[in-house]
Amino acid sequence: MDGRAGFEAVFLDPFGQAVQQRWADAALTVAFEDLDPVSAFPVPPGRRWGPGLWWSVTTGAHVVAGSNAMRAQLTVLDRDPRVSGLAGRPVRLLWRDRRGQVRSWVPQLFARYTDGTALLADCPSHAEAGGERALRAGAVVAAACEEVGWRYRRLLPLEPVLAGNLKWLAGYRHPRNHGRPGMMEAVLAAFARPRPLIEGVAAVGNPVEVMPVLFHALWRGYLRAPLDVALHERVQVGPGARVPGRCAADDGTPGQSRGRREARPGGAQADPLAGDPPGGGLNGADLAGPPAGGGRTGRGRGGAAGSGPSTGDGAGEALYGVERGEG
Repeated sequence: MDGRAGFEAVFLDPFGQAVQQRWADAALTVAFEDLDPVSAFPVPPGRRWGPGLWWSVTTGAHVVAGSNAMRAQLTVLDRDPRVSGLAGRPVRLLWRDRRGQVRSWVPQLFARYTDGTALLADCPSHAEAGGERALRAGAVVAAACEEVGWRYRRLLPLEPVLAGNLKWLAGYRHPRNHGRPGMMEAVLAAFARPRPLIEGVAAVGNPVEVMPVLFHALWRGYLRAPLDVALHERVQVGPGARVPGRCAADDGTPGQSRGRREARPGGAQADPLAGDPPGGGLNGADLAGPPAGGGRTGRGRGGAAGSGPSTGDGAGEALYGVERGEG
């Protein structure tokens, strides 16, 4: 696991057993978007937040999130049409430092893109979160991702207004807000040309019925509104870049996650159709797309000999080995 031997990956197989494999091979063969966290998210004492679940319209399944900051990033990625899969902490990267000591890092977030490439990301609550240790580890993970045609990012929080708008729209992300037959088509027709939100809603019908469909259309990208200003009744709404019916979630059917196990923290089964109430989603940040130039496209599950270490480290911020830290 030194610079000459390359990186290695540790992940859990479908039976919950740790598997250790060469990173380059794992990136080609393992569907990380379908895997459970390789180690648990910590529960900070005295905090008002902790690990939880984000229901993803992209996959039709829950994604484990370790913090509000991570859920915010999931909001943005879940809205990105280029994203086809999401997972929380599915892989631990291993390497050796210059002194030959084993180091590791568990990125908080994994996103698979439709072109087969992927994003590994950490989701700090502010730019200095994790300190110098996180920055050093991030640089190493970025090199590992570049090696296989992926990308690593530290996803910083959004501006408050944009975050608030996305938080609101996320409450209407579930396909049930597509509306009764014909309603979405009527809403899109009402905004075929940009007009104030309230005028288009009034042209369609009862706001109580129309508003959820409108917000769902804004979430899906069928309609467009400026999100850098607070949403209000006179905001200009017009046609978006996406067309309904291009994916499963567009016609009222949640996406599928290719057999991924669903479990709430503590072992209770999760309801794959359970979304957040209106306004219950969280904000997001950083609309980074897939890396340029393609990259690895393998999507099957991988298997390898050997078992990796299992440690209860922090949310993307714990290195381990003979010493903690790079030195």
